[in-house]
Amino acid sequence: MSTSQKYFDPETLARIRPLGLRARTLVEGLVSGSHRSPLRGHSIEFAQHREYVPGDDLRQVDWKVYARSDKYYLKQYEDETSLIAYLLVDHSESMLYCGQPSGLNKLQYAQLLAYSLAYLVVEQQDYAALMTFSDAIDGWLPPSGSPTQLEDMIGVMEQASNNQRTDLAQVIEQVTQRLSRRGLVILISDMLDDIDRMLRAMRLLKFAGHDVLVMHVLDRDEVEFPFDTMTRFEGLEKLPQVVTDPLLIAGAYRKAISEFCQALEVGCRKMDVDYFRVLTTESLAVALPKLLASRSARGF
Repeated sequence: MSTSQKYFDPETLARIRPLGLRARTLVEGLVSGSHRSPLRGHSIEFAQHREYVPGDDLRQVDWKVYARSDKYYLKQYEDETSLIAYLLVDHSESMLYCGQPSGLNKLQYAQLLAYSLAYLVVEQQDYAALMTFSDAIDGWLPPSGSPTQLEDMIGVMEQASNNQRTDLAQVIEQVTQRLSRRGLVILISDMLDDIDRMLRAMRLLKFAGHDVLVMHVLDRDEVEFPFDTMTRFEGLEKLPQVVTDPLLIAGAYRKAISEFCQALEVGCRKMDVDYFRVLTTESLAVALPKLLASRSARGF
């Protein structure tokens, strides 16, 4: 692992306790890397010509056209305003799970993903906003392109509580109602909720004109189910504990989680929602470039 990549490693980051220090360490790795942003910045593109009328700004005259036609025409431009990335971070209780080899729990990993993407957005002079949620939106940082936005994001994420259940459908509906300006909505969550309700709510976001990216964060244990001795599984989000022999349920569990992830991905793709799954054991030096490459491949 290179010097820059070690800053993206979950085990390395786990040894740094404060979120702010983790984030700044991660940014040091970002700065030393060469990662493209998943977002286009604002630009001004030529749209059309129109005839000059008295009072128009002569600086907008296209003199090349005048040389060919002996007539005055103005260049008109289409202004593409700065893009807003709305980062939604799930801090419900299930996000606290951390398997033995992971280093970071799902929430910590999600927070660093959000911070990394916000850093890339602000660096290219676009705007980042943050919402934290569980069964409802409870933290909101309005869009800004200021470098201080990154420190403010850390403050909002650190203040979020983690003892609530997930209601992603309700949260997405609240987001749709709250956002008055179209942008890129990046949902960072373990997505452990009812798929049909989630997809119906996401459809509302798409109808409102937003681009949507789902970052599905899971612990490796949740996918591979490596347990092989009698185990007590502690329920999160008010679910009861279960004592069982994992070998009796491993096959059915793995089948269920595989079908869940597949159904979620297929449902997202059908709506033209980007779906990207990442495990918390995966280095951010791997996860981030993969994400940016997948966005770039779509011409975004």
